[in-house]
Amino acid sequence: MNAIEVIGLKKSYGQVDAVRGIDLSIATGEIFALLGPNGAGKTTTVEILEGFRRRDSGDVRVLGFDPHNEGHAAREWRNRIGIVLQSTSDSGDLTVIETIEHFSAYYSNPRNVEEVINSVGLDEKAGSLIRKLSGGQRRRLDVALGIIGNPELLFLDEPTTGFDPEARRSFWALIEKLRGDGTTILLTTHYLDEAEALADRVGVINNGQILEISTPTELGGRSRAQALVSWRDGDEIKSEATDNPTSVVNRLTAQFNGEIPELTVTRPSLEDIYLAMIGMSHE
Repeated sequence: MNAIEVIGLKKSYGQVDAVRGIDLSIATGEIFALLGPNGAGKTTTVEILEGFRRRDSGDVRVLGFDPHNEGHAAREWRNRIGIVLQSTSDSGDLTVIETIEHFSAYYSNPRNVEEVINSVGLDEKAGSLIRKLSGGQRRRLDVALGIIGNPELLFLDEPTTGFDPEARRSFWALIEKLRGDGTTILLTTHYLDEAEALADRVGVINNGQILEISTPTELGGRSRAQALVSWRDGDEIKSEATDNPTSVVNRLTAQFNGEIPELTVTRPSLEDIYLAMIGMSHE
C-alpha cells in the first residue's frame, strides 16, 4: 500500500480553482518533495492530505484512510502522522523539555523525549524557555514536536526556514535517519538544493496542476540536457552547448596546447529546470 494515494483532487475558492484534478502517489518509506511557487496549490493540497481542509472532489487516501472522516478512526489516524507546520506558536514560558514531554502525552507510542531532543540538536537548550530560543532553535523544536509521536508519515512544511548552513546539514541527516527507520516524508521547500539532497522524487505543481513527477536528476529531462562548456579566449568568454562535452574539451586542449583558460563544464541545475518549468506553465 502506498502511504498517499490521490486521484482527481479538486478544490476551489469561489471562482478560483486552487487545485485542478491532481493525481499523486507516494510510496511507503519515500521522501517526496512537492515544489511550487506561492499560490500554485501546494499548500491547499498538503492541508487536504493533513485533514485540515476539505476537498471539493476526488479520492484521497493517507495511510489507507480518508482524512475527511471523523470520529474515533480519525483520532487513531492522527496518532500515526506527524506535522511540522511553516509556523507555530505555543507557550514561551515552558522549557524545551517540558513542551516535548507535554506533546508526547498525546500519542500512544511516543519516541523517547531525550532521544528526540538529541536528534534535533537541542541538548544544550533542553532547560531553556521557548521564548529565549533563536529562530533556528525554535524551528528545531517544531521538528521535535512533529516526530515525538513516532509517526509513520511526516509532513514537513518549509522545515529549515531560519536555519544556518550547519543546522540545515544536521537537519538533513535527521531526515535521512527517519527515512532509514521507515518513515514516509512529504516535504515542501523553496530550497531546491534541499529537495535534491533529500528527495527520492519531486513533484512540481503550478496553477493547481502537477506539471511533472520524477527523480531530481531526471526532472524536466535534466539528465539529457546539453552541457555548457565555457572558456576564455583572449579578452572574450566563449561558450558552446553540446551533448558531448568531452570532445569539446579535447578539441580545446589541442587548440590551447594544454591548459584551457577558465574552463567550466556545467549542466542545468535542479533550480534551472524548476524555474524553466514554472515559467513555461504561465505561458
